[in-house]
Amino acid sequence: MAKLLLFNKPFGVLSQFNAADGHPGLADYLDVPGAYPAGRLDRDSEGLLLLTDDGALQAHISNPRFKLPKTYLAQVEGEVTECALEQLAQGITLKDGATLPASARKINEPTIWHRTPPIRERKNIPTSWVELTIREGRNRQVRRMCAHIGFPVLRLVRSQIGEWSIAGLKPGKYRQIQVASPTRPSRHKTRKARSAREKPSNFKKKPSR
Repeated sequence: MAKLLLFNKPFGVLSQFNAADGHPGLADYLDVPGAYPAGRLDRDSEGLLLLTDDGALQAHISNPRFKLPKTYLAQVEGEVTECALEQLAQGITLKDGATLPASARKINEPTIWHRTPPIRERKNIPTSWVELTIREGRNRQVRRMCAHIGFPVLRLVRSQIGEWSIAGLKPGKYRQIQVASPTRPSRHKTRKARSAREKPSNFKKKPSR
């Protein structure tokens, strides 16, 4: 079994243990020896950050090839339209290529904590909330996707990764659970498979008559 920490990262906190450039790190909130972040969350984003002491689980969570779904709650500038949501759902072409289709829907303002500091607000420009689920992990992907369709992100909260969510967790708090470590082939099986691939075949094709 592997140790897994579900941490609700506050705004402005780095996804590393050491503080830097005047911003606090994870060491200000966590004291769990041997646990390291599985993936990251931008300094100006909030919500779920997973940490584990198991290398295989860390790779399973953070490696894009496993495509674990990640759900975000995004407060955007303006009243998001159905057309914009369809663009997010179909995939958007960014500078680093096309994104995979996403799940996107407009939601009511979620019942979550107040951010410190609060977002910037403009009197004549409303805001709206979008729930967006992606299966990639590009740098600042959700922010870039929303900006591309004309709805800049004012606040971004990651609420879920795979089956794990921040439900019941206040900012700066964490919950520790035990989960099964992803299975990895034994060294014996790996060597055997490699040997089979590298061994030359003695099979000779019969001449046609």
